[in-house]
Amino acid sequence: MKINDVLKKDLMIMDMKARTKESAIDEMVKRLVDEGVVNDFDTFKEGIMNREAQTSTGLGDGIAMPHSKNKAVVEPAVLFAKSSNGVNYDALDGQPVEIFFMIAAPEGGNNLHLEVLASLSRRLVDAEVVQALKTTQKPEDVQLIFDESNEEEAVTETQANEKGKKFVVAVTACPTGIAHTYMAEDALKKKAAEMGVEIRVETNGTDGAKNKLTREEIERADGVIVAADKKVDTARFNGKPVVERPVSDGIKKAEELITKASTGDAPLYKSDDSANTEESSDSSEGGSIWQSIYKDLMNGISHMLPFVVGGGILLALSFLFESFLGSDSVFFTSLNTIGGSAFQFLIPILAGYIAYSIADRPGLLPGMAGGFLAVESNAGFLGGLVAGFVAGYVMNAIKKMLKGVPKTFEGLKSILLYPVLGLLVVGLLMFFIIGPFFAVINNAMLDFLNSLGTGNVVLLGAVLGGMMAVDMGGPVNKAAYAFSIGIFTDTGDGALMAAVMVGGMIPPLAIALSTVLFKSKFTDLEKQSGLSNFVLGVSFITEGAIPFAAADPVRVIGSSVLGAAIGGGLTQLWNVSIPAPHGGLFVAGIGENPLLFIVALLIGSIISAVAMGLWKPRVDTTNKNAVESNLN
Repeated sequence: MKINDVLKKDLMIMDMKARTKESAIDEMVKRLVDEGVVNDFDTFKEGIMNREAQTSTGLGDGIAMPHSKNKAVVEPAVLFAKSSNGVNYDALDGQPVEIFFMIAAPEGGNNLHLEVLASLSRRLVDAEVVQALKTTQKPEDVQLIFDESNEEEAVTETQANEKGKKFVVAVTACPTGIAHTYMAEDALKKKAAEMGVEIRVETNGTDGAKNKLTREEIERADGVIVAADKKVDTARFNGKPVVERPVSDGIKKAEELITKASTGDAPLYKSDDSANTEESSDSSEGGSIWQSIYKDLMNGISHMLPFVVGGGILLALSFLFESFLGSDSVFFTSLNTIGGSAFQFLIPILAGYIAYSIADRPGLLPGMAGGFLAVESNAGFLGGLVAGFVAGYVMNAIKKMLKGVPKTFEGLKSILLYPVLGLLVVGLLMFFIIGPFFAVINNAMLDFLNSLGTGNVVLLGAVLGGMMAVDMGGPVNKAAYAFSIGIFTDTGDGALMAAVMVGGMIPPLAIALSTVLFKSKFTDLEKQSGLSNFVLGVSFITEGAIPFAAADPVRVIGSSVLGAAIGGGLTQLWNVSIPAPHGGLFVAGIGENPLLFIVALLIGSIISAVAMGLWKPRVDTTNKNAVESNLN
């Protein structure tokens, strides 16, 4: 398979009419659908927008490569589009985008086409190729540029034993593993050749690691570059200077990265047991302490959520059976026991994986044990949270203390010294200090919540509901959800769960309603996408609103927060309670005052929908007709 096998003339748009990022994406996706490459506009666009939400695929130098490996793709294809005026695409360098390559990769398909996509990505690092694409006028010329017979070989890796040269190894990776991974690879290779530096690059793409670095190459390297937006195996770089940056820096700042790595101007990576793939966070470049704390916290929450959802929904189902069949029913007792058993793991899992994020594998045991002791001492969710961080930092301290252990006993550290010392220190801290202290705080907080008057409870519900709509799955949303989960696990009271659930359901429902009530304020494509938000909203999937919020953040987020806050406050005013931490309308019927839950949801959604519709300007008919004329 060659590049021109997927870069088809029929897919090319040589005079793009779009002027904004989303309209450009719509125009390209529509062409893929019209040509039969994609069978579902909404599904494929959602994949493209989810990728854009991670980081813009506007690469700079007037190039963008939106891409998605997606179930709606019938066959692998690359769409080329050219804009004479440029599109404001949130590119890395802030410049308008003139040429686009939209990559459509089938989900679960043969990975042969990924090699072609990698080759395409590498070619776009060549300034002469980019300039030729910007000036070309015909689809045939585009294919000619990528004719395999005229392609020069990519920069080859120099021989490892050449004397007098610096030698650097690198790993590149992006979440999707289709474009940025290979562009960073080629940019590093080209710049290294210019600088007279030898380099070996391992790529972590969709189809796994390629050109995997050998132990000998790593040992001989003067430094290491990790240009990645996802986790890669870094324990093997123990003791080497490691430069860790986003994959975009591998593309745009290759010279800086190579200079730092080749001169050793980077932190030494420290892993106490690299053979067992433990990693240390000490070597990361950049980032604040708060970013590190947030990353560790999110690692704990992400591992905890499956237990929350699975256990919570089974508990909710058990209550449903109880209401119809009684508490003696085997359906109630079995589901209640199974769901309850999952809930017993919530705080230990949270604490364990926070510690794991900080101290890697040695932190898991003391973290989980600390979380369990937090439950046993009634320290609750807050105690478990602190236990995770304490366990992680304690294990890092123990690892530093044991650096001087003779190499003869090196193997004992992971299987004996770390587990025993970590468990002992964290256990004693939890038993005598942290557990009792946070038990007092936890009980005081619960007493305070129980003593709140109606007005204060309503205000708390409004704040939590509004927070769920601020970033629709981001840090603020997660903070509100984690707080309500903490109260839920400590008391079993689902009142605040009702507030955050309503707050999270309102943004997608409001968008769906607004596209129906205010048709003139949305394009036809937006109205089609809006309908899917009815399903996402009732399922408590807030993320369905993200593409709309990205396109018009002030109006969409502002309107959503207004309605979500009102809905969250109403749930507390009417004493609504939800017995499960997830499920949306599918679990609302088994809570307290389910009809009032629905009324609060409808009121908040309608207020947000109306505010959004009144606030948004009418769609520019001239621009809309121009775009739709081109799409048709």
